[in-house]
Amino acid sequence: MAAQATAADIVIVEIGGTVGDIESLPFLEAARQFRLDAGYDNVVYIHVTLIPYVKSADEIKTKPTQHSVGKLREIGIQPDALICRTEKPISDELKEKISLFCNVDKSAVIEARDAESIYQIPIIFKDQGLDKLILRHFSIHSRMTDLKDWQKNVVDRAINPTHKVTIAVIGKYIELQDAYKSIYESLIHAGIFNDSRVVIKKVDSEDIEEEGAERILKGISGILVPGGFGYRGIEGKIAAIKYAREKGIPFLGLCLGMQCSVIEFARNVCGLKEANSTEFKPKTKHPIISLLAEQKNIKEMGGTMRLGAYPCKIKRGTLAERVYKATMISERHRHRYEFNNKYRALLEKKGMVFSGIYPEKSLVEIIELPLASGKPHPYFIAVQYHPEFKSKPDKPHPLFREFIKSALKREKII
Repeated sequence: MAAQATAADIVIVEIGGTVGDIESLPFLEAARQFRLDAGYDNVVYIHVTLIPYVKSADEIKTKPTQHSVGKLREIGIQPDALICRTEKPISDELKEKISLFCNVDKSAVIEARDAESIYQIPIIFKDQGLDKLILRHFSIHSRMTDLKDWQKNVVDRAINPTHKVTIAVIGKYIELQDAYKSIYESLIHAGIFNDSRVVIKKVDSEDIEEEGAERILKGISGILVPGGFGYRGIEGKIAAIKYAREKGIPFLGLCLGMQCSVIEFARNVCGLKEANSTEFKPKTKHPIISLLAEQKNIKEMGGTMRLGAYPCKIKRGTLAERVYKATMISERHRHRYEFNNKYRALLEKKGMVFSGIYPEKSLVEIIELPLASGKPHPYFIAVQYHPEFKSKPDKPHPLFREFIKSALKREKII
């Protein structure tokens, strides 16, 4: 008999693509074999399928779903539940038809109609019993909830927020819809917490190079500069950071955004006009950002990356401590170049605060500017890691949460 599963044992694996595509076949075969290895009671197959609506005939078509499930069964996978993506409601008659021809219980045919907010989906699925179906399959006994808190604190605020704020995201991959998806969602999470709609203005950093920060960023309530690789668009990011610093606009820099922040400060505050990263200019006179000494002789680029979670010690009395409400944190990394500690004393003398340090190698993780142009800055903080990976709709990452709050305060919205 298979061992009873517990909530802590559950692993979710998503296989993308279309059933029948050659690219997905090895993964589907692995999924088929996995149930044999783990046991029927320990694996549940949920198939997401399209139920198209033909407008001219005013008719919902189930044939694509029948064919899709048929292909899966040829491979050796019988879905335990179907998530049916649809524009229109699926009638009981259609559910019975799908159940009959796909060999799935009618109660396991779950309607996934287009929703106003993606955060409504858990409630929609719960109302149709998908949670009970999965728990029953795994023989897991769990306390049932009604998701009232989720509805009140997430869904209602996402759909009908009280406030509105506009944030500029300065990137070099803006034309790719999902390039900064985790960052966009983290901003939305922070907006939900602050009862505010976050309007995201996607700004190509190369446009700033051509047209100037003042023209493109005028009227913006907050500026975020995300990560990335390569020199293209870097000067536009640096110009946007300078604009945020001098104009007192709330600013959040992530990974490359942090590196650009110290380059901008070194150039325009410390007088190191040729300050740069050795990633962009290997022979720069002032390598503010560079590889560590032990990285320089490594030939394979993957060997020079700092990946995964690392601890960070936060300096007391700083913005970072107020945001995190902690002096020791752990965050996820994916980068190669580091701040050059040879320049730390100079930048500190000019007002930059190094508020977060990786203790083992004394690497800079967080920088902030309490003052800018002689005045208190409402929110200027940049980090070497990727906080967006840990944000949730009902628990936004504190850096994003306070970033949006500061933008709202600056606009005297709250």
